[in-house]
Parts: sequence; structure tokens; C-alpha cells
Amino acid sequence: MQPYYWESAHGNFGDDLNLWLWDFLLPGLRDVHPETLLVGVGTVLNRALLPEGQHKLVIGSGFGYGSLPDMSVKQEWDIRCVRGPLTAQKLGLEPDKGIIDPAVMLAEMPEFQNLPKRYKKSFVPHWESAIVGMWPSVAAQAGLNYIDPCGEAKAVIRQIAQSELIVAESMHGAILADAFRVPWVAVSTSASINSFKWNDWASTLDVRYRPLQIPISSRAEAKMKNANFWGMRFEAYAPAPENPNARVVDEAAVQEARGPRQTPLRRLIKHSLALPSMLCLQKASRATPQLSRDSVLAERKARFMDVIEGVRRDYGLTS
Repeated sequence: MQPYYWESAHGNFGDDLNLWLWDFLLPGLRDVHPETLLVGVGTVLNRALLPEGQHKLVIGSGFGYGSLPDMSVKQEWDIRCVRGPLTAQKLGLEPDKGIIDPAVMLAEMPEFQNLPKRYKKSFVPHWESAIVGMWPSVAAQAGLNYIDPCGEAKAVIRQIAQSELIVAESMHGAILADAFRVPWVAVSTSASINSFKWNDWASTLDVRYRPLQIPISSRAEAKMKNANFWGMRFEAYAPAPENPNARVVDEAAVQEARGPRQTPLRRLIKHSLALPSMLCLQKASRATPQLSRDSVLAERKARFMDVIEGVRRDYGLTS
């Protein structure tokens, strides 16, 4: 059995954690049922992403992009649970199949437990924002620790757990903050952020997705997101046919963001243009945060572990 995950060329910790989370939850999975693809963390229930003609075991995945996969061949699908009730409804499942995003179980891994707090407030942008925006410097000016969602997954997770407050544009930034009992504030820099998947997860824990709006930080970021930046609008980019799970990464915008060494004057101008982003991010860090109730989170995790025990039994995995 092999875990499936969507791989960003620039890295995305919310997807990359599939590489080892399932070895913790289902030890021995890689040694059994080689014909089965384990479809776990991620918004990957998508016709263009998942292969036909292969048996798929779905544990906690979500819908949110493109079109649903063809599930007419029932023998190819073993759907134990999905991310939330909105995905369950899309798939025609009973609402109680929408349990929780499996990433919450990271809080049960020994290596992430009892970590000392190191950061008062941290900001986790969406990976698209991270690769083209000026968010490291914007966050620093706003007094927040910057957590790069494109960084090594375990390092990202440790920083989230070691924060006292998380400001999250990344959905998995909020999911993990809640799992580690770190209060969080949702923000958004673009209409392209997928509210369906956020609401799918949030509804499982009785929290609300009401993101505070943060202005885009740079021209390169505006080019990536087809958004306004100081009154200028940039063209949209068509979705990549082979990857409807994200928009086309405009490499020209990436190169502009990472471009040649800037002169002091150019750096000063860019930082001045990002001032509204800094002020709004600073304001968001002072907003009233959210955190699900302990009892609700515990109940959802217990239900998820019942699913895991059923998979262990049915697929002959070791405990």
C-alpha cells in the first residue's frame, strides 16, 4: 500500500506530511496490498489526480478542486471517511463519514509533544503567497515569526506547535494550530483561497471560517493571483490541465520575486508598497482568535481512530 499525495514543485507541508504520517497511524502499510493507493491528507478527490483502474483506500481526504473522480466502479473504492460533511455530501455519503482532517493526529506523535513555546505570534501564509510575496519581511515588521509553508514539513509543524498564536492563510496552518491547542486567526490575501475546503474542515469542529482580508504584498504576488496591487490588475492564468489542484505557477512572477539582488532604493520602495500588508497583518494578530472545544476535538479524533482500527483489522496491518 502506498500513500498518495499531491506534490508541489515548491513544497507544501500540508501535502508533504503524507510521506510519514501514515507510517505512524498504520505501521506496516507499505508492506501489504501493493495494489492499493492510500488517499489521505489533502484536497485530492479529483478526477484528474487519482488514477483509474487502481484500488483506492480513502481516509480523510477532501474535495474542493476540479471535478469528482469516477466512482462508478465500486470495487476500486474503499471510502472509510472524508475530511468533512461538505465532501461527504459531494460524494453522496452519509454526513457521519465526514469526520476530520487526518492531520490533527500529528499532535499524537511523540516527537511533537511537550515542545517548549518559542514564538509569541507566528504567520503561516498559503504556499502561493510564500513563493512570490514579501511575507518574511512583512511578518517581521508586524512583529510575527514567519513560518514558511514550503519548508521541511516537520520543521514547519514544530514551529506551529511552539507558537502561542497562529495567524493562518494556510488551512493546514490553522488545522495544526487547533490540533496543538494553539489559538488561531484565519486571514486571506486573495479570492483564490478555497473557502469550500476551509468550511468543510471547520464544520467538523464547530468553528467558523471568517478570514480577515490582508492586502497583497507585491506586484509579483498580484501577477500570481490575478489581483489588484495599488490599483493595477494583472491577467489570470489558466488552470494547468495536469494539475487542477492549484493554479499555474507563473515562473516569471517567481523569478521577479526572487530576482537579482535589489538596490537599497528598490528595496525601500518595495517595502513601502507592502506597508498596507504589514499594518493589516499586525491588526489580524491582535484580533480575537478561535480554538475548538477540547471535547469536540477529542470526540472527532476518537471517531477517526475507530476508522484507523477498522483499516488495521481489515487490511491485516500490525498494531
